[in-house]
Amino acid sequence: MVKIGESLAKRSAGCIFDPMDSLSQIVLGAACGEVVLGRKVGNRAMFWGAVAGTIPDLDIIANLFTDPISAMAMHRGISHSFFFAFTAPILFGWLVSRFYSTGIHQKKWFRRTKILFWLLLVWGAINGGLYRAGGQFSLPVFLWSSAGALGLGLLLEWLYVRPEQSDVAVSWKSWAWLFFWAILTHPLLDSCTAYGTQLFQPFSDYRVAFDNISVVDPLYTLPFLLCLIGASILTRRHPWRGRVNQLGLVLSCGYLLLTFFHKRRVNEVFEAALEREQITYSRLITTPTILNNLLWQGLAEGDTAFYYGQYSLLDPEPVVRKITVFPKQWHLLDGHQDDKDIQTMKWFTDGLYNVTERPDGRLMFIHMKYGLMGPQADSSANFVWFWMLEEKEDGSWTGRTAPEDRMFDADDFRRFRERVFGNPAPD
Repeated sequence: MVKIGESLAKRSAGCIFDPMDSLSQIVLGAACGEVVLGRKVGNRAMFWGAVAGTIPDLDIIANLFTDPISAMAMHRGISHSFFFAFTAPILFGWLVSRFYSTGIHQKKWFRRTKILFWLLLVWGAINGGLYRAGGQFSLPVFLWSSAGALGLGLLLEWLYVRPEQSDVAVSWKSWAWLFFWAILTHPLLDSCTAYGTQLFQPFSDYRVAFDNISVVDPLYTLPFLLCLIGASILTRRHPWRGRVNQLGLVLSCGYLLLTFFHKRRVNEVFEAALEREQITYSRLITTPTILNNLLWQGLAEGDTAFYYGQYSLLDPEPVVRKITVFPKQWHLLDGHQDDKDIQTMKWFTDGLYNVTERPDGRLMFIHMKYGLMGPQADSSANFVWFWMLEEKEDGSWTGRTAPEDRMFDADDFRRFRERVFGNPAPD
């Protein structure tokens, strides 16, 4: 588990698409679907809500047709905008309404195909996700997941395929309303993370980021997921079905609200630390570290340097123990400041970037906002998100990300866990 957690922490910030982030959006979309149409169509509302909650992230398909830097800029773009949320549900609502009017959903072959598809998808996500995180194939996980998929398939055959399916008499407007809420809540939740969400596309490429919750936070997702599963096993007319689903929404929204209070408290701690050190800065950014909302990092921008520190809400005193200075060194980009990919990375980081040279002579373009993995805030090599600068065929520079370029290890991850719970970082 340590190895998996370490790898997840390494990869989540640097990946355009993360399974845990996607799971949160699926759960939120399914819960919205249940609120809108749960009493009328039962678990179908959860299913289509989950589909709708996934639709905005299909912009990752851009990875298949363009270069990684352009795909990164396109992610959380037009498909995450208010414009998309207000227009796309009309089409999706009409399509779902037409689908049910054909009666295909009542065919047993269709239901078996659907079960097989989702079982293979979940089975592949479990095995592929663990292989991606741990770096090796696990025979026990393969056997247990295969047995579980087979058992679940037989159960669904008995409960879902054998019984006759009823008609779904729901208007396209009702389906469109479901898609609207499930799609709209997706970018709103994304806006709470540090990545940035282009809510105002196609009119503006400004990226909204409230920086109050990590892109991967199990305390947000898992209780919400358990409530959703509990609601799904109850009949659509059961009085507790809606209440259990609402409980999940209350817990998730309550936790999200709590993170804003955490951020306000953290801001005050960092502002006091910068004043105490007599540091002049133009802006201060605070963000939670990966997988939690306890350990926060602060980044202040000065004229020629960034000032970085960490503070845990479990620290014995509300004090930032150490502030580390990282010179910007933007001069290392001289001659390439106007290169297309460099301009994109500068826009993506909102100017919060640093350039440094590794011992092997290669240049790193560091996204400072995501901070360091380990508590040793004295090495640029430990920053979570960075690009290695490389020369393209036309002579311009581009950035490349790869896990093998990361220089923090399992020991850094252990110290990171200790720091989350208020243990002091090494000097």
